[in-house]
Amino acid sequence: MKKVLMVVVALLAMVAFVSGVVAQDKPAATEKPKVEKAKAAKADKPKAPKAMKATGEVVAYEAGKMIKVKAKDKEMEFAIAADAKVKGDVKEGAKATVTYKKDGDKMTATAIAVAAAKKPAEKKPKAEKKAEKKEKM
Repeated sequence: MKKVLMVVVALLAMVAFVSGVVAQDKPAATEKPKVEKAKAAKADKPKAPKAMKATGEVVAYEAGKMIKVKAKDKEMEFAIAADAKVKGDVKEGAKATVTYKKDGDKMTATAIAVAAAKKPAEKKPKAEKKAEKKEKM
């Protein structure tokens, strides 16, 4: 009985040590290729130009070709992309927001949004406002 018990304990000890070693080897071997693949994928992708915006007064505009906007203290000229989205009526002197991508020295407009002209609010004389308040009461 003692011999059988010793054999069972020995077998359990071997299984415990072997399974621990096997469990350690597999993840360590599979992690390295994943990291290498991720690095290779990042290196292959070219970075897309980041979309930027410029808001200002339209100085010059040629439909489908170019737009020149005076933003703050400098004028910026953009080539208009063939698939550019134009919202509103683009006129010289109008306030416009140009979404563009910069590729080297070239700036290409991908979207142009023209702000609608605001109508000045009609102002009533104070005497008329007071008369309206009295009538409501």
